[in-house]
Amino acid sequence: MEKVLIITYYWPPAGGPGVQRWLKFVKYLRDFNIEPVVYIPENPNYPMLDNSLENEIPEGITILKKPIFEPYQLAGFFAKNQTKTISKGIIAAEKNQSFLQKSLLFIRGNLFIPDARKFWIKPSVKFLKTYLKEEGIKKIITTGPPHSLHLIGLQLKQELDLKWIADFRDPWTQIGYHKKLNLTKSSEQKHKDLEREVLNSADQIITTSFTTKAEFAKKTSKPISVITNGFDAEENEATTTDLDTKFSISHIGSLLSERNPENFWKAIADLVHENSAFSEDLELILAGTVSEEVIASIKSVGLGEKLQLLGYVSHRQAIALQQKSRLLVLIEIDSEETRGIIPGKLFEYLSSKRPILAIGPEKWDVQKILQQTRSGEYFQYSEKDRLKSLILKHYDAYKKGNGNFIKGVIQQYHRRNLTQNLASLIKSL
Repeated sequence: MEKVLIITYYWPPAGGPGVQRWLKFVKYLRDFNIEPVVYIPENPNYPMLDNSLENEIPEGITILKKPIFEPYQLAGFFAKNQTKTISKGIIAAEKNQSFLQKSLLFIRGNLFIPDARKFWIKPSVKFLKTYLKEEGIKKIITTGPPHSLHLIGLQLKQELDLKWIADFRDPWTQIGYHKKLNLTKSSEQKHKDLEREVLNSADQIITTSFTTKAEFAKKTSKPISVITNGFDAEENEATTTDLDTKFSISHIGSLLSERNPENFWKAIADLVHENSAFSEDLELILAGTVSEEVIASIKSVGLGEKLQLLGYVSHRQAIALQQKSRLLVLIEIDSEETRGIIPGKLFEYLSSKRPILAIGPEKWDVQKILQQTRSGEYFQYSEKDRLKSLILKHYDAYKKGNGNFIKGVIQQYHRRNLTQNLASLIKSL
C-alpha cells in the first residue's frame, strides 16, 4: 500500500466534529489501497473530550506523537473558562466582553500567529523530516484549523521532495470570528501573507464548502477540490431509538453568541402562546455548549420552561438524540463570512433521516445540499412567519402520527464514498 502522512491536531479522545473528519478518512483509506500514518500532539489541550471515539481508531494504524507547548495551558491557571471558550470559538459580542476577555483575544490574535499552536511547528518539522526520509513517504496531508499545522506542511514541502495536500475544514482569514481577534494592521497582513503562501505552495487544496473553494480560487491557481464532511451509516445502525413522544425540536452542537436566531425563538414562543396543545407537546432541546446570550434570548420570550440544556454529549448520545427528535435545527451565524461554513452536524442529521430546519446567512452553502437531498428547508434570520409556518406544518404531521422521514438520496455523503474521492486525489499527485 502507498503510505501518506496525515498531520492533525484533533484526534481521539478529542470531542467535536473536527476530530471525526480525519478519524473517518483514516478508517476507510485502506479500502482504497492507501496506508495512513497519523501525526498528532502528545499532550494536547482539547477544549472538549469524547473518550468513546477512541474505539473507532482502526487497529494497526501507526500514530506518531510529539509534545506540544500551548499558551492556553499557562493562561488556564488564571482564566481557565475564558481560554476554553475562546479555544472553542465562542466569543461574546464586543459590548459584552470583559477587560480580561478583550486582553486574551488581543494576545491570541497578535502574539500567536496564525494560532496558539504555532510552537509545535519547529519541533514537528525537525522530527518529521527524519521520519519521512527514513520511511520513504512522499505524500503528506495537513488539516486545519489550527492553521499552524499548514505551516508544518509548508516547511516540509520547502525542504523535502514531496507532495502536499492542505485540507481546510474552515476558512482562514475569512472565518467569522477572525475579525473579533482585535488584530493590528500588521497582524492582519501576516495572516493574509501566510494564507497566501500556503495556498500557493500546496500541490492540492481541499475545502469542505463550495464558497470557500470560490474564495480560495481568487487567491491561487492551484487545484482545489470540495470534499465535504459526511456521515457513517454504521453509527446509526448501532444506535437505534424510537421517536420522541413529545414534539421535540433539537439542536445538537455549539451555539455561539452570534449564532442566535431570535426570530426563531419568537416563532416558537408565538405558537406556544397561541396553541395550548402545541405548548403541552413541545420540548426545545439544546445539546452542546450554549452561550449565555442565547439562553437569555430563549428565556426572554417565555420558553425557559420548555428548554432542556443537555450540555456536551458523547458522539453516540448525539446520534441517538438526532434519531429520535421530531425536528432537527441547524444554525449558522448570519454573516457573509459564514456562507461557506457547512457544519459537520448537517451530514449526521442527514443520516438520521429526520427533517432539518436550517437557519443561516443568505446564499448559504447548506441550502444547496438540502435541496439536492430533499432533506429540509433553509431560512434566513428575518423570516419569522415562514419559520412559524414550517414548525406548525411539522407539528401537524406529528399530531397525525406521521414520522416524516426524509427520503432523498444521501449516499454521496457517506464517509466511505467521500474517502474514495480523497484517495483518488492522493493517487493523482
